[in-house]
Amino acid sequence: MSGGARAVRAGRRTVEIQRPGKVLLPGGGGVKEYTKADLADYYRSVAPYLLPHLRGRPLMLERYPDGLDGQRFMQKNTPDHYPEWITRAEVAKEGGTVTHVVCDDTATLLFLADQACLTLHRWLSRTDRAHGLDHPDRLVFDLDPPPVPEGAGGTPGDDFAVVRQAAGRLRELLDELGLPAAPMTTGSRGLHLVVPLDGRHDVDEVRAFARDVAELAVARHPDRLTTAARKQDRGDRLYLDVQRNAYAQTAVAPFTVRALPGAPVAVPVAWKQLDEPGLDARRWTVENAVEQARTEPWAGLPARGHGLGPARRRLADMRS
Repeated sequence: MSGGARAVRAGRRTVEIQRPGKVLLPGGGGVKEYTKADLADYYRSVAPYLLPHLRGRPLMLERYPDGLDGQRFMQKNTPDHYPEWITRAEVAKEGGTVTHVVCDDTATLLFLADQACLTLHRWLSRTDRAHGLDHPDRLVFDLDPPPVPEGAGGTPGDDFAVVRQAAGRLRELLDELGLPAAPMTTGSRGLHLVVPLDGRHDVDEVRAFARDVAELAVARHPDRLTTAARKQDRGDRLYLDVQRNAYAQTAVAPFTVRALPGAPVAVPVAWKQLDEPGLDARRWTVENAVEQARTEPWAGLPARGHGLGPARRRLADMRS
């Protein structure tokens, strides 16, 4: 039964989870089902590790009010009925503005769980930085593996060897450029490499730099990698996607739940973990993602992001 409500305390606020027994991710075939209460419990437990990746960042919310089998809503604008204590960010768009939710605290996270928001997609820039939302402090390479051929069978992890190999090649290139990067499973099929920036470069500069890095990686490994946006042009090569670095684009946030059976979670990993047998993009779920968070897999990243000036000069030398 999914009726009733459950009150959950979060700091100075109490958030009501309506219909906590509502099934959001159905089970069956050995896969556990997950309810709205399960989602709220997970987000409350992971909040200390998730919130640092969300604070100050406009969000796009992936909502399933009727569960995974119902309609999906990709929500940018904040409805009027959302509580006034939730932080908002009014963002310019063509022909006007859009007011995004910004998740700054656990109470907001719980409210979004109550709204059946499974996945949080974040901007790569922040409202509280001096340079503003058009100056990202994150650069993301999205490593998207080729599809498993129809009829080939197998499991979601069968193509992850291609992903880890591509991640190693891209890491080598970024090391040459003097840019530390951190890997994150997407909870779906691929991997993100996240490069912290200092926020001094505008979004067009960052996107152009990401494109140039990806094209050099493809030039070095043309039989393995591609930047072709059209799927029919990729063949069996892994797609290096840099489109998330454009203005108003988003990337799935670390420790967020994906809208897939079994409740897989996008999880930061240490580079050495990519060599672990059996690792794939859905290795962590709401059952064990907090344990991974406690290991602080990105602890080796510098506290401050890098500028792109020296890296761009090195890249120009490599391409000449």
